[in-house]
Amino acid sequence: MSVGRSAPPQRTLPVLADVARLSGVSEITVSRVIRNKGPISAKTRERVLHAVAETGYVPNRLAGALASADSMLVGVVLPSVTNIVFADVLRGIHEALAPSGYQPVVGVTGYDADEEERVVRSLLAWQPAAIILAGFEHTDGTRRMLAASRIRVAEIMDIDATPIDVAVGLSHRSAGRDIARYLLSRGYRRFGYVGHDWDSDHRARLRFEGLVDELSAQGLGVVAERRIAGPSSTLAGRETLAGLLATGERPDVVVFSNDDMAVGGYFHCLAAGLEPRRDVGLFGFNGLEIGAALPLRLSTVRSNRFLIGKLAAEALVARPDRPDDTAIINTGYEIEAGETA
Repeated sequence: MSVGRSAPPQRTLPVLADVARLSGVSEITVSRVIRNKGPISAKTRERVLHAVAETGYVPNRLAGALASADSMLVGVVLPSVTNIVFADVLRGIHEALAPSGYQPVVGVTGYDADEEERVVRSLLAWQPAAIILAGFEHTDGTRRMLAASRIRVAEIMDIDATPIDVAVGLSHRSAGRDIARYLLSRGYRRFGYVGHDWDSDHRARLRFEGLVDELSAQGLGVVAERRIAGPSSTLAGRETLAGLLATGERPDVVVFSNDDMAVGGYFHCLAAGLEPRRDVGLFGFNGLEIGAALPLRLSTVRSNRFLIGKLAAEALVARPDRPDDTAIINTGYEIEAGETA
């Protein structure tokens, strides 16, 4: 574990009165806006909600009978639960929390930062002991709420930035560089890239940037690139590789943003009479089981997703109070040679 910079000085938790003072209304009016009760003008509502966002205030849903009880909830905010990548992470979180008595409460954002802010606000209202989020790309409102809450926070999957509290995952930029080095060692020189939306998957972009940086250092570049605007899928990988190869550019290896896309690329090769590796190399990312089940085992990078979830949860419950220093836990990755590149 490596330790980063010190956290900012401890802040006072914002209360209802802070919101009322900033918005210029009574605490009763603020309470009505937050609970969506009673007649409130649109102008007043807007002013109060702006003050809520500015202060990072979160209502306490446990006020009253449960207010004195220690929370045994851990908020888990994930981009998706249908993606097997995050299902593996959630398994790791569950295994770590089960013996401790803590219970994960899961929110899903659909890769939308504004939705993440809404989910975090909702979870913080229940006064969880800690929160686990994916990545570092949060709105200012989310950051203010997490800073004001003073609870433990783990940002997972990525370690290429300074965390709020603790980061658990891998360096995607380094993974991109290592993919380039590995494929160059295999004799490939004409690189193609097939990917999906970078706005929703910042980590895929970091891997691409690492790949390009290493190729540039060797006097090479990506000769053909094609990305779709939407999320990754097997069908998208098949169609996007077909479109890339139809341009006339003929890379000798194609790096995909992840295994979903790479498996789709494999299916295009089957349909087009192309043999992976002999006619065009295929390389993925994540190390999903489906890649190992192909007639030729997919060449890829295996991310330690279960371990990411497990270590993140263990780090948070082992020390309930947020420490003065930020920390990074690097779970690493492994290149799986496979048979397609």
